[in-house]
Amino acid sequence: MSAPTIDDVERARGVLAGRIHRTPMLSSAALGAHLKAELFQKTGSFKARGALNRVAALTPDERSRGVVTWSAGNHAQAVAWAAAQYGVDCVVVMSMHASPSKVAATRGYGAIVDLEAPDHAIAFDRAMAIVEDTGRVFVHPHNDPYVIAGHGTLALEMLEDVPDLATVVVGVGGGGLVSGIVTALAGRARIVAVEPEQAQAFRAGLEAGHSVRVETNTIADGLAPPFAGELALQICRGAVDSVLVSENEIAEGMRFLYARAKLACEPAGAAAVAAILAGKVDIAAPTVAIVSGGNAVAEQAAAILGGR
Repeated sequence: MSAPTIDDVERARGVLAGRIHRTPMLSSAALGAHLKAELFQKTGSFKARGALNRVAALTPDERSRGVVTWSAGNHAQAVAWAAAQYGVDCVVVMSMHASPSKVAATRGYGAIVDLEAPDHAIAFDRAMAIVEDTGRVFVHPHNDPYVIAGHGTLALEMLEDVPDLATVVVGVGGGGLVSGIVTALAGRARIVAVEPEQAQAFRAGLEAGHSVRVETNTIADGLAPPFAGELALQICRGAVDSVLVSENEIAEGMRFLYARAKLACEPAGAAAVAAILAGKVDIAAPTVAIVSGGNAVAEQAAAILGGR
């Protein structure tokens, strides 16, 4: 599988033009950084960029067969939404423990949701079986060049808003977003990949030299895949710095964004800010922290914001 190029990212921008939001770039004096507010994107996260670019690239035969994907929630919603834009039948495999609100939103976009798997890793295996049995096209969240190129369009917007960008801080799960940013920036800024201490699929993959399965247990479900994408790892190897944040630091980042920036993000969306607040990123001005999603579970968000 070939890695996408900057030309692929530029083409993706043309595909997405007028179909997704140009999300705002905010500034925070208290943080000492800019905030790319991607929680205001279609479907509530950056995932809409890659999903729409991938579905748009389907051939007529592939569209007739339909798509299937695997997700804890945000990619699920994005692929369901993107498929609906093109009238493509969509099946999403999630685990039986997936957030009920994210399941409901995915169904609301018109997808069939399969909740038979007992955990996220087995859900992936189940999605692969569906591909084998039905011929549906699998839309991988972090191992597809079209998805990665679509996510890279976020970085093109950042460069337009902050031309002298020095550092990008981004939460990382499977690596789809960070690999798109690496592709689009092509060495023009330092990139810091932030993971929960309790969900280290990306770091484990970088250290091993290939994707490996890990156990995860974090409030940031959007950053907790059981493994990172091989293509994402290939793109990012030697191109990013890796930082870990604790559960308490993620919660503090979420509270900071709510109180000081008025951004109601989900835990995964607060990881980048959490790393800066915890002093784990040596900020070179100007810095952009990506607030990647806002699909918070109400009860969880209330508990975190209330300090519980």
